[in-house]
Amino acid sequence: MAMLTGAEIIWECILREGVNLVFGYPGGAILPTYDALSKYPQMHHVLVRHEQGAAHMADGYARATGKVGVAIATSGPGATNLVTGIATAMLDSTPLVCITGQVPRSVIGSDAFQEIDVTGITLPITKHNYLVTDAAELAYTIKEAFFIARTGRPGPVLVDVPKDVQNQKVEFEYPEGEIRLPGYLPPMTTSDDLVASALELINKAERPIILAGHGVMMSGAVAELRELAERAGIPVALTLLGKGAMPEEHPLTLGMMGMHGTAAANHAIQQSDVLIALGMRFDDRVTGNIKTYSPDSKKIHIDIDPSELNKNIRVDVGIAGDIHSVLKQILPGVKPTQHGAWLNQIRDWQEDTDERDIIKRDTGETLYGAQVINDLWRFTDGKAVTVTDVGQHQMLSAQYYAHQRPATMITSGGLGTMGFGLPGAIGAKLGKPEEEVWSISGDGGFQMTMCELATAVQENAAVKIAIINNGFLGMVRQWQELFHGRRYNETVMFSPDFCKVAEAYGIPSRRVTTRAEIEEAIAWARSIEGPTLLEFVVEKEEMVYPMVPAGADLHAMLRRPKPGEAEEAK
Repeated sequence: MAMLTGAEIIWECILREGVNLVFGYPGGAILPTYDALSKYPQMHHVLVRHEQGAAHMADGYARATGKVGVAIATSGPGATNLVTGIATAMLDSTPLVCITGQVPRSVIGSDAFQEIDVTGITLPITKHNYLVTDAAELAYTIKEAFFIARTGRPGPVLVDVPKDVQNQKVEFEYPEGEIRLPGYLPPMTTSDDLVASALELINKAERPIILAGHGVMMSGAVAELRELAERAGIPVALTLLGKGAMPEEHPLTLGMMGMHGTAAANHAIQQSDVLIALGMRFDDRVTGNIKTYSPDSKKIHIDIDPSELNKNIRVDVGIAGDIHSVLKQILPGVKPTQHGAWLNQIRDWQEDTDERDIIKRDTGETLYGAQVINDLWRFTDGKAVTVTDVGQHQMLSAQYYAHQRPATMITSGGLGTMGFGLPGAIGAKLGKPEEEVWSISGDGGFQMTMCELATAVQENAAVKIAIINNGFLGMVRQWQELFHGRRYNETVMFSPDFCKVAEAYGIPSRRVTTRAEIEEAIAWARSIEGPTLLEFVVEKEEMVYPMVPAGADLHAMLRRPKPGEAEEAK
């Protein structure tokens, strides 16, 4: 057995977990680990400009590749700067392992320089975390951390390592055996009785609908979802993070559901008689008023996390299990069915799309964000990976960029983290360099992490950046217009000249102000090998429709006024 320092053990274990790309920022308490990095030339370390960027890049990398993302930071502010990214990963079930330096064991608890109880801080936002006080325990701890991060419902795990433990030399033997954790048994399959109960509802349904969430893709159940939908003739609505689970151009796909979902999806949910929820958690942005949510339907909910069953919505059949495995059990008993009348009704709802007419209107010199996203979809042939920030542009991306493949719509869903877009896109591009990756941000979110432009240049990450600049915190302004008497308190944004900012980093850029310029600008951006930036200056008071007001009934959607009605309202 070799004698290795704790720092060397960290790198040895990360490599043995199949990860050779990590994101981090050095500092005093993690310095021994960075010093040992030179002994591992096969490890590619990405130097970020802020630790939050490290967590978001690791998140984007994990979502794009399906591997565990790794972020590294020092103690104190380095560790606390990871917190927003860790919380983002926790709510969106992204597998991360975050390794932080800690002050030496001898001064823990003395308020030493840059000491903070990061395990205490992150306890509510990690699947598990560790403070390792003996280098002899480090190898097994890291292996266990990766196991917990990637199994069951994935999520972030944090390993805090004091500086002197990183320097401590011990005999190293990689733990080859399986990880066994008492009480930690992620469910895979389910009982025959539950399968029979689910099949009875599915086969007798007249107005069924499938709700497909992020869990479908994480479990590798995309093919099984499609087989279920096509065999039983069941339409599929998608959550925000579920986009890509079913090709959006498939005739059975209804698009996104919920607050800014399609009218057809929301009406179908409300009038269904059997609702089949797969890998989604019935959050408030999906359900609206839970008292009136899908009131006449029998509900089947399949999720690997038992705590999600009956948490927000009471269901008739709750199945805790891996979606891929459970659907494999269910599919043989599904009867081929055609729900002609139901599908015709849904097509009628789909044709009622006043909110989408904005992409067909001749708006003259006025450019709308919806037009930008729709044209981005058209001129990339719908094949790009899009990584968004949070706000109006995020919802427009969900509505107007139709994704056909899994893991091509990457965004902060549960936490709604502004600043996610650019670093998340860099992580996705570095993880999948063969993919075309677009970072789509608003002018507000982009400024939160635009320092990571330096990381994109340093790594030559060919991310294509689209800034939807409306001069506002757009979604907050929309709520102010609708519910706060148009009092735009603190939502007017001053922004720098984004093209000059890009120039300062050596990134080619263009500004687009009319729709006629979009196609040529996108083609230009795609023709350049490195990162590029396009700033789209759009209508300041654009609205995202449809919209279900917070807490309202799901079918009580605000729809886009027709041109005459809009002028009248103003």
